[in-house]
Amino acid sequence: MIDKNTGKPYKPTPAYFIGCFDTYDREETLGKTLNKYNPNDMSDRKYLIKTYSIGKKQNLSYKHKWLLFKSLEDALNCSDYDFQSILKNDENELFFLPWEWDIKDPRGFFEEILKIAKEEWKDDLEKASKEDPSTW
Repeated sequence: MIDKNTGKPYKPTPAYFIGCFDTYDREETLGKTLNKYNPNDMSDRKYLIKTYSIGKKQNLSYKHKWLLFKSLEDALNCSDYDFQSILKNDENELFFLPWEWDIKDPRGFFEEILKIAKEEWKDDLEKASKEDPSTW
């Protein structure tokens, strides 16, 4: 599978779900908007995930969604997967979450992403599950 945005092989990781929250060089725009929400508050968390994390990926094909979903599902099935490391601001990668965010339960945050993706992408995931991903 090819990533239509980069033209390179599509190998998603759970980090793909949080790129939408990157405020690097957008602190005054996206950063201000996102700082209005508390990612530890369940209502705010659901809104953020539905609107940004899942909502911004609606243009992906059902195959891309399935691969992305499976990458997160596999990570969550690994008891020692380090979700905290994904959420760290990284000067080398030029990735920064909103300054006021301090996600207390990183695994729980990603569990909620998986739950919402399963609901929002139900039809696409079902369609993909009937195919053999090795043929993509």
